[in-house]
Amino acid sequence: MDARKPKTLEELIKMLHQIFESNSINVEEVQELMEAYKSNPQEWKKYAIFDQHRYTRNLVDEGNGKFNLIVLCWGEGHGSSIHDHSDSHCFMKMLQGELKETLFDWPKGEDGEMTERSHRILENNSVAYINDSIGLHRVENVSHTEGSVSLHLYSPPFQTCQVFDQRTSHKNVAQMTFWSKYGERTPFQCPAPKENN
Repeated sequence: MDARKPKTLEELIKMLHQIFESNSINVEEVQELMEAYKSNPQEWKKYAIFDQHRYTRNLVDEGNGKFNLIVLCWGEGHGSSIHDHSDSHCFMKMLQGELKETLFDWPKGEDGEMTERSHRILENNSVAYINDSIGLHRVENVSHTEGSVSLHLYSPPFQTCQVFDQRTSHKNVAQMTFWSKYGERTPFQCPAPKENN
């Protein structure tokens, strides 16, 4: 890996583009690079658009079609459904605040509760990784006083994922939409789809 550490979000994006020129992904290399970037709100605040009713997905970079880099903004108490990642790699870096990640096993049948495997609190500048072979997860901001901001990289990008009901393990397909792209609000869509990260 390039021994240089990205000093800015712009440098991080350039270095990610270099890594993803290859067709093989070294998970540790991407994770180390994302960990090396130290969060600077001045660099990402234009992408950090909050909504009072739900968390938002804000596109930062399309990674030459190899990945999506997205800033997610989580208001107090906001969280995702339990979801998969459509056979993609998912990296999640905390930019501000904390998030709780809960891991679940894939359901074994069509009925029955989801089995929770573990949970952890992700703190500022930490990076988490998940893919479908690891399991399913839910991400939530459990704070009642502070918003949280996270930077997500999905490779390859995906348009839909499966969401699961925790009590019944029943699954549905959810469309991935962006609250904003490159700092600009996307046109309002009605009815609002259920989103996941």
